[in-house]
Amino acid sequence: MQYDEKTVKIKRFDKKIPLPEYKTKGAAAFDLCARDNMEIPPKDFKYVPLNVAIETPPGYFLMLVARSSTHKKGLWMANGIGIGDSDFSGDNDEYNAVYYNFTDKPVLIEKGERIAQGLILKRLTCLNNYNRITDIQNNTRGGWGTTGKK
Repeated sequence: MQYDEKTVKIKRFDKKIPLPEYKTKGAAAFDLCARDNMEIPPKDFKYVPLNVAIETPPGYFLMLVARSSTHKKGLWMANGIGIGDSDFSGDNDEYNAVYYNFTDKPVLIEKGERIAQGLILKRLTCLNNYNRITDIQNNTRGGWGTTGKK
C-alpha cells in the first residue's frame, strides 16, 4: 500500500468526540480525548480509552504521552510513555492511557477531555545491523548526574 508520510488513518469510536488535532501551529503533539466519563479512586490506576485506533505508516510509531497539565489534576501516566507499534492498528485496537491518581481524593475525567498527547515518529531499527566489539573507545562519563549540578 502506498503511503504519504503525512497521511495517518484514524478511526474514532465515538463520533461525537472530535478528531485529534494540533492545537497550535507549532504544537509537536496532537491532543487525545477521553471517550468516557471516569473516576479514578485515590492511589489507584485506571485505563482511559482515548477514542481512536490509529494506523501509522510503515516505519513509524505512535508515542503516547501525558499532556503537560495532567499532573495538575492529580494524575501521572503510570508507564511514563506509551509506544504504539505500527502493527497495533486493528479495527478494535483503541488506544488507552493508564493513569495513576496520586491524591487522596477521587479524580474525575470528563468525556471529551483532552487527557493525553500523541506524536508520530520515525522508527529506526538497528539491531539487525550492528557490529560486535569488546571495547568502546569513548571516555566513560560515569552515569547519572555526570554533567554537574548547575
